Amino acid sequence: KRPRGGGGRQLEAGMRGILITCNMNERKCVGEAYSLLGEYGDLLYGPEQFSDQEERLSGSDREEDEDDVEAALKKEVGQIRASTEQKLRRFQSVESGANNVVFIRTQGIEPENLVHHILKDMHTTKKKKTRVILRMLPISGTCKAFMEDMKKYTETFFEPWFKAPNKGTFQIVYKARNNSHMSREEVIKELAGIVGSLNPENKVDLNNPEYTVVVEIIKTVCCLSVVRDYVLFRKYNLQEVVKSNKEDTQQNSSNLTEEQNSKVVKPETEEEKSSKEVKQENK
Repeated sequence: KRPRGGGGRQLEAGMRGILITCNMNERKCVGEAYSLLGEYGDLLYGPEQFSDQEERLSGSDREEDEDDVEAALKKEVGQIRASTEQKLRRFQSVESGANNVVFIRTQGIEPENLVHHILKDMHTTKKKKTRVILRMLPISGTCKAFMEDMKKYTETFFEPWFKAPNKGTFQIVYKARNNSHMSREEVIKELAGIVGSLNPENKVDLNNPEYTVVVEIIKTVCCLSVVRDYVLFRKYNLQEVVKSNKEDTQQNSSNLTEEQNSKVVKPETEEEKSSKEVKQENK
């Protein structure tokens, strides 16, 4: 028996993956996540190779029809191997340590590229593909949620984006769950200082930055990522990124019609008469 929460089934430092917030139904959220990530994962990286191993195992089982001890042992060894390989699949749900938060550990893929591709596609097609999933944040690195550990880790973690000659405008978004020993102001100040030390030309922009540093702390684990188009993709919210486009076009069209109507209404004689009468009464 494997102890509950052990064997890499719990969020811990050193993992990479995707942090997903949901709407009160974590089980359904995991199902939606596997479906969505599997769909786009196959498109970007090709179908998973794990199924071939399963077919070979099942094929060897068919050949060994004789019920002898050696065949039984081989079958048992094959099943154990299959269960251990299951842990190394492309997407694997682990315990996040917080309510309404799901963490999908990834193997052999770039979480940032995959999630950005999903949001870009949903932003352009405007097709709603999830009901329970709210936000989907790529987590490119994790470390222990203590200030010294975070400073050491981010000094190298931030280099691909912010170390000279690389540069860009940035903001830092911080969220802590089930953690009371970290200070939001201290974390933002220290991490912003590290980004500035890598290249003095890196500047803070809170309105429309090129990069958003996402800091998600759950218990004693700090999840980090640097994402693009955070404002455009509505804080990486799958519900809003679809809804916002439609609302924006509706609002723009309604504003245009209001302006057109107001232009048409203004020259009408009744309004002119009433305004003149009001002016005369005021005089």
